Amino acid sequence: MIQTNRRLFCAAIAATAAFSALPAAAQTAAKSATKSAAKTATKTAAAAAASKSGYPSIVGSMQTHVTVYEDSLVDLARKFGLGYTEIVSANPGVDPWVPGADKKIVLPTAHILPAAPYKGIVINLADQRLYFFREDGKSVDSMPLGIGNIGWDTPKGTTEVVRKKKNPTWYVPKSVRKEDPELPAIVKPGPDNPLGSHAVYLGWPAYLFHGTNKPYGVGRRVSHGCVRLYPEDIARLFGDIKVGMPVTVVDQPMKVTMMDGQLWLEIHPSQLQADEVEQTGKHTPSKPAEFEFLLTSAAGDNTNRIDWEKAKRAALERRGIPIPILRENGLKEKDQASVK
Repeated sequence: MIQTNRRLFCAAIAATAAFSALPAAAQTAAKSATKSAAKTATKTAAAAAASKSGYPSIVGSMQTHVTVYEDSLVDLARKFGLGYTEIVSANPGVDPWVPGADKKIVLPTAHILPAAPYKGIVINLADQRLYFFREDGKSVDSMPLGIGNIGWDTPKGTTEVVRKKKNPTWYVPKSVRKEDPELPAIVKPGPDNPLGSHAVYLGWPAYLFHGTNKPYGVGRRVSHGCVRLYPEDIARLFGDIKVGMPVTVVDQPMKVTMMDGQLWLEIHPSQLQADEVEQTGKHTPSKPAEFEFLLTSAAGDNTNRIDWEKAKRAALERRGIPIPILRENGLKEKDQASVK
């Protein structure tokens, strides 16, 4: 079980002292790091500095489940607070609808917090999750969500909650009715309302997060830009959301944190790769942008201990599972086993 008692540590400093220990490919990548990478590192450092020390680095703990014949990954996702893309990505090669009996399913129920201000609500589009930072300074709720599809992208940036409504009425945007002329102009509260039973409106006009009457859309890119949650999740969170609460939306497929002297890495499919997972159950392998740069920045003086084979495998697979990637005393993984 992953302990959750350390603050986020994602210090974005250049790993100059350990540069010579990097493999040639990583040296080349680090040398060619762009201004964009530097900006990313600066934001990461700022987010870490702004965080409260009581919040954990990683929320939750990993679990597994052995299937019975009636199970599907879709049903297991809802039961264990996961979205479709993340449970399918964590279990490559498993049929999401008919996995079969006696299959050991990985439940990615541990999550590294995104590099963002630890305040109010943080939404990470890449892992398709919402993080709710409670005012006690130590508790974080995390829940899956559905986001906008191609052409209806959920925006990134910072806004705030401007109002919230139980049993909302959906005033269908003209753009949505143009796409589907059979939709009425107004959808009243009830089982046919796609907003579900709870809606939270943001400072961005026409954008909100809400429940849904189609829970199988959670963990997918299927909305017209709004964010949808499982009905039980939005109902549980609704009373604690306050008008004026900040909402930060980021898109971070790669998350890293240092905890108890170990560097943890978690990588999710990009939004385009998530579409591939939706369509085929797998994605085209590719490393995240600036992968080596961001990893060495987070590792700092521990750069020479990075298990690059393990890290690159995680980058290509993008299973969304936090894994430790520092070798013990600089030994390779197979060498570690031989001395234990």
